[in-house]
This record gives sequence, C-alpha cells and structure tokens, in this order.
Amino acid sequence: MSRPVTLVTGGGRGIGAAVCLRLAADGHDLAIGYRSDAQAAEQVAEQARAAGAKAVALQLDTAVEAEVERFFDQAAEQLGPATGLVNNAGVTSRQGPLAELRTEDLRRVVDVNLVGYLLCARRAAQDFDRGGAIVNVSSAAATLGSPGEYVHYAATKAATDALTIGLAKELGPAGIRVNTVSPGTIETEFHQLGGEPGRPDRVAPTVPLRRAGQPAEIAGAVAWLLSPDASYTTGAILRVAGGM
Repeated sequence: MSRPVTLVTGGGRGIGAAVCLRLAADGHDLAIGYRSDAQAAEQVAEQARAAGAKAVALQLDTAVEAEVERFFDQAAEQLGPATGLVNNAGVTSRQGPLAELRTEDLRRVVDVNLVGYLLCARRAAQDFDRGGAIVNVSSAAATLGSPGEYVHYAATKAATDALTIGLAKELGPAGIRVNTVSPGTIETEFHQLGGEPGRPDRVAPTVPLRRAGQPAEIAGAVAWLLSPDASYTTGAILRVAGGM
C-alpha cells in the first residue's frame, strides 16, 4: 500500500513539529510548512527521514494565497498526491485586553489563524478527490474566551470550530473527513509571542490535571484523527486540554 502524504503547516516547532514526528513514526510522508525558521523545519524533516518517511521542508506564509498554492504544488511534485492536511500554523500578539491591542496585530492574527486555514482547507478540498482527512488545530480558548489575554485569538479559534463543523458536512459526501483538535495550555515557545514565556507554569494550578500539556499529547490526538481508526469520525472537536 502507498504511504499517506500529509501536509503540516507550522510544522517546524512546537505542536507542529511533534505532529510531524508522530506521523512519520506512523508511516506518513510529510510536507513541513514553515514561515521563517528554515533550520528548525529542516531538523524536523531530518528526524522524520530517520524514522523512514519522505519529508520536505517548504517555506509558507499561510495568509498569502500564492504561497499556499505553491506549497501544495511543491508537495505534490516531491511527494505525490496529498491525502491529509494538518492546519496548524498560528500566531498571536502580545497578550492584553482587547482595548490595548493594535489593529495590525488583530489583522495578522485573523489572517493567519482564520484566512490561512480557509485557504489551505479550500485547496485540500480541491485536491482530495479520492477521500482524505483534514485536521484543524484549534484551542480550548474557543470556548473559554481568554479574557484579558487573547480575546482576538480565541475568536479565530471559535471560527475554526465552525469551519470544521460546516466543512465536514460539505465534504462528507466526497469521503473527506474534517475534524478539530483543541489543545489547552501546552508547553511550547508559543507563549513567548504573548510576552509571557512562563505562562504554562502560571496556568497549571487552574487546570484540573494540574499541569500544562506536552506537544506529543496533542500529536497523538491528531494522528488518531488521520488514522483508519477514525474512519467514521468527522465534524468532531476533540478537546485535549487537561479538563479545561
């Protein structure tokens, strides 16, 4: 049997890197999208190759339509037709109340976290003519709201959940499954973007499991949704948030 070919946006670091390594171990070939850190993405690709996968690191800003199109084209040329997409690339701005946030930060968060997901999902819907699976990485913030910190980010993640539900119904007749994984607070570099690298430690006491999550714990959920074991699962929002 041919190996599945999965495209992972934001695959060079954090949750995306963990997803790539888990999928490589599970038998996927990978296109690893990265925006700026080519070295980190290539290291992930090298580790994936060591696990037996074909893997390519490709530069991508998901908010730019031409770059999304190029990413899918290059992945197909180098790996063959894609069977899966992990919509993972995301950004936030410095955390704080909405009244204090800059308009340019709001627009960038919406462009990457929502428009980028839509552009990638649209291309996947066009390409997956023999079935396939899309996993959108959302956030528990979609229902918690993140007041005083990331209201704008939370809003894009609520939109991601709506995208998943609607697109699952739209693409189901074509055999394409669409699901979401919604992480809670995870130990990654992401929190540096908000200006509080130690946020996971601060938040941990409020989580029912009393700790932040690890990227590999999210990767396991993503891998399951892409696997044959989830063949009858679509439109699901799988919360992996320690009870939050």
